[in-house]
Amino acid sequence: MRVFLETERLILRRFAESDEDELFTLHNDPEVMRYLNGGRPTPRQVIVERTLPAFIHGGFLAANEKPGGRFLGWFHLRPAKDGADDEPELGYRLHKAAWGRGFATEGSRALIGKAFTDMGARRVFAQTMAVNLGSRRVMEKCGLRFVRTFHLDWSDPIEGYEQGEVEYELLRPEWEAARRG
Repeated sequence: MRVFLETERLILRRFAESDEDELFTLHNDPEVMRYLNGGRPTPRQVIVERTLPAFIHGGFLAANEKPGGRFLGWFHLRPAKDGADDEPELGYRLHKAAWGRGFATEGSRALIGKAFTDMGARRVFAQTMAVNLGSRRVMEKCGLRFVRTFHLDWSDPIEGYEQGEVEYELLRPEWEAARRG
């Protein structure tokens, strides 16, 4: 197991081919996928041929609970497509069993800290659907602040798309000031 980062309750590690079943299960839970594709199932072939290889090579981190190693979901911290290297995007997707237990906040805070201390980030940002209040609360608990609402062109709109997407950010000086306390 290639550990990337550990927190009090999490091990964030690189994805491996052996994560296929866990990723398939996560990406086929209608509630988990509600704000991403309306809860529609993802075929195993898509997970095997596209999703898992992209995760292995694209900065995604499997999240396992300590102790015991139960797969909880994933996080990512990487530049957005065509984005600046010093402005990584934070993302996460966790099983329902992990919701409301602080795992998303714990993993996100650790990655934000790594971005500013080890990766030279000047800004960390995250985006979600405006109606995804749970994800927005995680962003706020991590110190990110609301920046904007924007609208995407959905080829196959899902419930809530008309309210748009939101972006939150945390700038290095804000993070440093919060650490000083």
